[in-house]
Amino acid sequence: MTTVSNPKVTLLEDGEKMTIKQMEANSGQLLPKHKASDESVVVVIEGECVLKFAEKDHLLTQGDSLVIPANVWHQIMVNEDFKALHVMPKDILFEFAK
Repeated sequence: MTTVSNPKVTLLEDGEKMTIKQMEANSGQLLPKHKASDESVVVVIEGECVLKFAEKDHLLTQGDSLVIPANVWHQIMVNEDFKALHVMPKDILFEFAK
C-alpha cells in the first residue's frame, strides 16, 4: 500500500483574482485525494504523473495540461519525479478525503 503524502508547494504568483503555485513530488509519491470549490489547471513542467478521477485516469507528462473540474474528487500518483504549475482562483476552497 502506498503512503499518502503532501507535495512541496511554492507560491509563484499571487494576483488580484488568480494564484499560481508550483507542486513538486517524488516518484512513487501518492498525493492526498481532494476536491475543490472551483475549477483549476495543472500544467506539468517536469516528470510524469497520473491524475486519477473516479471515471478515468489521465497520464500527464512534461508539457501536458488538464483542467480539473470543480467539486470532483481526484488524486495524483507520481510516476517520475515531477514539477507542475497549479493555476487557480485565489478564493478556491479544498476538501480532503478522510
